[in-house]
Amino acid sequence: MAKYAAAVDQGTTSTRFMIFNHSGEVVSVHQLEHEQIYPKPGWVEHDPLEIWARTQDVIKGAMEKAGVKAEDLVAIGVTNQRETTVVWDKNTGKPYYNAIVWQDTRTKDICDELASDGGQDRFRPKVGLPLATYFSGPKIKWILENVDGVREAAEKGDALFGNIDTWVIWNLTGGPDGGAHVTDVSNASRTMLMNLETLDWDDEILGILGIPRQMLPEIRPSSDPNIYGSTPASGPVGGAVPVCGDLGDQQAALYGQTCYSPGEAKNTYGTGCFMLLNTGTKPVPSKSGLLTTLAYKIGDQDAVYALEGSIAITGALVQWLRDNLGLIEKSADIEALAKTVEDNGGIYFVPAFSGLFAPYWRSDARGVIVGLTRYINKGHIARAALEATAYQTREVLDAMKKDSGVELTALKVDGGMVYNELLMQFQADILGVPVVRPKVAETTSLGAAYAAGLAVGFWSTEEELRQNWGVDKRWEPKMSEEEREKLYKGWLKAVERTFDWVE
Repeated sequence: MAKYAAAVDQGTTSTRFMIFNHSGEVVSVHQLEHEQIYPKPGWVEHDPLEIWARTQDVIKGAMEKAGVKAEDLVAIGVTNQRETTVVWDKNTGKPYYNAIVWQDTRTKDICDELASDGGQDRFRPKVGLPLATYFSGPKIKWILENVDGVREAAEKGDALFGNIDTWVIWNLTGGPDGGAHVTDVSNASRTMLMNLETLDWDDEILGILGIPRQMLPEIRPSSDPNIYGSTPASGPVGGAVPVCGDLGDQQAALYGQTCYSPGEAKNTYGTGCFMLLNTGTKPVPSKSGLLTTLAYKIGDQDAVYALEGSIAITGALVQWLRDNLGLIEKSADIEALAKTVEDNGGIYFVPAFSGLFAPYWRSDARGVIVGLTRYINKGHIARAALEATAYQTREVLDAMKKDSGVELTALKVDGGMVYNELLMQFQADILGVPVVRPKVAETTSLGAAYAAGLAVGFWSTEEELRQNWGVDKRWEPKMSEEEREKLYKGWLKAVERTFDWVE
């Protein structure tokens, strides 16, 4: 019987289970959306129990579609929306509060207060991150301070914290009945609580934030031959399969894109946009507003670091045009609408819906459309929305060049928006470098499956994984240098108009 590696990919808007063969090809996939909860402006939550229910459904669905049994799976990896924070009761498995999503801005006051002593970069030398609402640490502090009984439970050792990877792995390996309370270095590096050098929780920062260490998971390698745990026969997999791979979604995409050498980069176009550059086995501090983050750690090998540019709103802008304005019926319709016009008609759309992430880190910014005239129609708005993704990517790339001194020769891309030909061509034009889409564009799930499969010897080396990577399509830049710089200058001017909106 053929053997497969699989991955749970728990994202911001949906969860899927993907099964891959030895060549890295998709054998089966099942995907389901979950509810986005907006209790107040700037607040974004998910129901962790709904996420676990969806996870069970997609596992069963993908296995049934392909007729795959537990004994056909060599290992399962997990990849996840990062920074989204869950605190739950280890005895019952019940969350004390909804998951606070990475886009949520309720911790702005906590971050401002922490920054009043030592500035926004107060912890950056240790953790590689600025003080921002994006990361898990301030979210844990908010739950401890605002949800009755959680602090007492945490101090007693009954309350567990996890990003979504930890929540899924704990449930997948037995939950209250012996579930593994673990995370990997890539996810831990997004909490603002892990020291980049020691790869352990930082006691000084835990003290400042008032977070009891006993509620935190154990930090493990991203691909771990000493497996985290196994799935019980009573669970959705229906038998014992090792769970031994764990990567935050963007690091998983970097791994799935086989960016294993320093200087290799990928950009993932999802709800947000995330560009990661492999910087090797030493952390590179950023002076240009990027994040220094863990890329991955394979078994007992040295950890690999990355520079990351995070953009909050890209695909989410297309969803907003669909759901809030009713401009399109389904997300894929945006390309046809944008093609009804020659250009953006002189408008720019800066989607700073929850502030600006890299390279600005301005939580006071809000979205704007600038340059409006009577001439503008919905085609121009659709086009400006797509262009916003490409411009934001260019800003991040410029910052990466400054920090690393590395000139990018081509950009490997993945995620849902890479099937939008108009966007990919404009991306190549505005960057001035080729944009390359691989044969398997779902590299996030693939990266997690690779990490799990490596741990159990299903794949033996990274070189073997590189052999699986193939080009599907390549876009070459066609725009003149003069036109490129003129458009980009207009964008930078538009971004400035978003600052200082929230007093």
